[in-house]
Amino acid sequence: MIEPADSDAALLARFAQGESRAARALTARLAPRAYGVARRVLGDAAEAEDVTQEAMLRLWRIAPDWQTGRAQVSTWLYRVTMNLCLDLLRRRRGGSPGLDEIPEPADPAPGVVQRLQDTDRMDALQNALMTLPERQRQAVVLRHLEELSNPEIAGIMEIGVEAVESLTARGKRALAAALADQSAALGYEDHG
Repeated sequence: MIEPADSDAALLARFAQGESRAARALTARLAPRAYGVARRVLGDAAEAEDVTQEAMLRLWRIAPDWQTGRAQVSTWLYRVTMNLCLDLLRRRRGGSPGLDEIPEPADPAPGVVQRLQDTDRMDALQNALMTLPERQRQAVVLRHLEELSNPEIAGIMEIGVEAVESLTARGKRALAAALADQSAALGYEDHG
């Protein structure tokens, strides 16, 4: 029986022993977060789905050889997801679709006005994210959108904690500058 308290590593080990329920539980736990990272880094839902599927396939392939204690399963999956995103970004550099061509996911907010404003905010954030250099975008997505710790990000990106801090600080400043002139249009008027 699968328990919510089962660790990712325990579920992976159970999958390696042939338990398909463990794979379903681990997929339900990890795939949405991997997809979120890929979606934010790539700016394309379909590509993010492809990256997530490939990252999960790679996880299943290494399951029999997984060594508990060397790394967290989620950290390993984030690293693979990020590497797949980087590979895809490198391949598509010559001709990526414009951000206006990428559909936004449906927003379940209750009111029409709120949904439109939320969509505008997400569009503005995604547009601003896509202007950042790749490494800054990765660090900002992992830190501020996925809420990972700097040491976790350092492990995923294979850089030092100070480099993560520098990338996130520069990325955050660049995002603030990119969004500053849109604050009133996005409903963030200064009431002071």
